[in-house]
This record gives sequence, structure tokens and C-alpha cells, in this order.
Amino acid sequence: MRAVVLAGFGGLNKLRVTRKAMPEPQDGELKIRVKACDGAASLGTAVECEIKICDGAVFICINKEEGTGRGGLNFIDLMVRQGNIDNPPKTPLVPGFECSGIVEALGDSVKGYEIGDRVMAFVNYNAWAEVVCTPVEFVYKIPDDMSFSEAAAFPMNFVTAYMMLFEVANLREGMSVLVHSAGGGVGQAVAQLCSTIPSVTVFGTASTFKHEAIKDSVTHLFDRNADYVQEVKRISAEGVDIVLDCLCGDNTGKGLSLLKPLGTYILYGSSNMVTGETKSFFSFAKSWWQVEKVNPIKLYEENKVIAGFSLLNLLFKQGRAGLIRGVVDKLLELYNQKKIKPVVDSLWALEEVKEAMQRIHDRGNIGKLILDVEKTPTPLMANDSTETSEAGEEEEDHEGDSENKERMPFIQ
Repeated sequence: MRAVVLAGFGGLNKLRVTRKAMPEPQDGELKIRVKACDGAASLGTAVECEIKICDGAVFICINKEEGTGRGGLNFIDLMVRQGNIDNPPKTPLVPGFECSGIVEALGDSVKGYEIGDRVMAFVNYNAWAEVVCTPVEFVYKIPDDMSFSEAAAFPMNFVTAYMMLFEVANLREGMSVLVHSAGGGVGQAVAQLCSTIPSVTVFGTASTFKHEAIKDSVTHLFDRNADYVQEVKRISAEGVDIVLDCLCGDNTGKGLSLLKPLGTYILYGSSNMVTGETKSFFSFAKSWWQVEKVNPIKLYEENKVIAGFSLLNLLFKQGRAGLIRGVVDKLLELYNQKKIKPVVDSLWALEEVKEAMQRIHDRGNIGKLILDVEKTPTPLMANDSTETSEAGEEEEDHEGDSENKERMPFIQ
């Protein structure tokens, strides 16, 4: 089978499309012929420091100062590529944490699924391939009218948004929410879920060029580089009830300052740590020193709550698959009621993964980028991601080669 392989932590030249042996399901696993998969993370080298960035669709950082198949890209994938996560896995590896496709085989003791079922699934790496195997507790049947592209864009973004809003922050009628990166996959999921509760005010930050496309999804929209604290307080002098922060850095202190009494600040990412194609110690150090010092006594006196959320840790390290299945069931009910719908930014061939990740790094996407295994790559991108056998030697890109190639437009 074909798969995207990360040869080592670093820049985009570490990614290759490779031929690998096809996996077979173990006891309790399903074998899925991938139709779509998530494609939005980076891979780099880890830094030995005390800042905590956990692997997952979301990251926790509460310290000193983002066959035939398709797949989705997340900012976590970009962090993985650079190695900017806690305890990074050994390379080479196949990235990717979610996919959609068709059940092709059942392992022993699997019940409730049949060959040919249309499903979406979480995978603990290995999603960027034509075939994956994953435990049955991480697999969910999808509605007949949900496309594979939508299904690949659905679980991580909407489960993350739902868990933060309803399980952690207890969103209720009349409350207010500030969400950063409102044009991204999680940001758009947050906006849609907030619209299911009466009289919820959503404040969002995003790059200016995204405002026209997402202006109807939030109540108030601000430029991500503007003084949004003053803008929010001008509209709501008390601040907001919930802050959802995927940026970290100096936004931590700003978010805490905006919380009303009994408000909840949730850190689920640290995209401010990613400023270049490869890991930068200086970016880490700068963000480290910008993070607001959290004084527990001050939290007590001001009646504020600070929390972190990592979906992948919850699934793969903390054994909460049953809880997540209940959330997925609720989300699919909302989907069937036409109240929520995944936002797909663009589709990319496996061989176009480098360009897709660059688009995420540049924060150019609105919604989710999807890897489509059936899509034919453009000639330029096909040449750039050499296909090799798993055991075969492959020629490394020369540093700077990508700078001499014209960037191809994304495909909607």
C-alpha cells in the first residue's frame, strides 16, 4: 500500500510517499480501506525543556510565557513533524490521527460491524495511508449522506469542540465564548456548536483575509494581530464566560484577564510555538517567557477556572473511549438534524502533503484540509514527493529546493 512516511523530525523534506506492507487486523481491530484522512500536522525535533506540549489534536501548556482514500490535516500533525510534542515517537513513522473509509476486514472478537460498513475512526498515528487497522472502540459508523471527506474532517474537530464547551466549561444559554483561530477546523466547530444553544455570543479572532468567509459564523470577529482584549471589553465590559486558546504565549494572560467570575479558560493548543518550517528553540523560549504566571491564590480570589484539554491523550492514554463514543453519538444526531456540518477547506493527493502542510502552517485554511488517496497529484507535486519502497533508498531534497518551486494553488 501507499503511505506518507516521516523519515525524521524537521522540515517538509522529511516527508515521502512510500510503499509499505499492508497491515492486518489484530484481535479487536478493524481493517479500513481509507477514503479520506486528516492532514494538518507538522513533524519536527523535540526540545528538552519544561514547557509541556502534548501530542493530540490539542496541546496543554500551562507554564511560563497551533488504495483509495482521503485524510485530514490538523495543526497537531505539523507539531509532530517538527518534533514539538512531548515524548515524540520514533521515526520513521506514518503520521495522521483520523480517517474515514470502508471496513475491509474484521479481527477476532469484533462485533457490531460488517465488511463494507462506511466508518470514520481515530488512529494512534498511521492514518495517512491507503489502509489502516485500529481498535473497534475508536471506530464509528457514518450517516449515509455524510461524504468521506466530511467524515475525515468530523471527529477530531467536533469532539474537541464539544468536550471543551459542554464537558469542561458547561456552556449554557446566554453565555459568551472567545475562540482563537476561528477560521480553523476547531474554531468553526465551536461556532456551529455554540449556535445550537440560545443566545450564546461568540467572539472570534482570525487572520483578516479570512473574515469575509467566516463573518456569519461568529457574533464578533477581530483581527488576530489586533488588541482584541480592548475590543471585547468595549462590547462586554465584564469579559466572557469561556476562553478557548489554541495559541498559548502572551494570549494566556490576555485570556485569563478577560474571564468573568466563574469563567473558564481552556488551553488546547500552542500554535504560537510554530513560526518556521522547522523547530525553533527561540520560538519556544519566547513563548515560554510570555506565558502568564498562574497564581492559584489569585484564581481562588477571582473565582476563575483554568484547564487544559488533549483529545488524543484522553483517547489513547487515559482510556476514555466510552465517553468519546457517547459524544460522537450526540454529534451525529446534530449532524442528522442539519445543525452542524464539517467545513472542508480543500482536498490534496498524498503526494501533495508538503503543500497541504505549508498551507496549514501559513494559516491559510478555512476549515479542514483533507488527504484524498484517489486524487491525482499535479506533476510538480508528484515529482517533489518521491515514491519509494519501504526498504528502498530515497534521494533527500536539497535544502532550499522548495524555495525555487512555484507554489501551486490549493484545490477546493
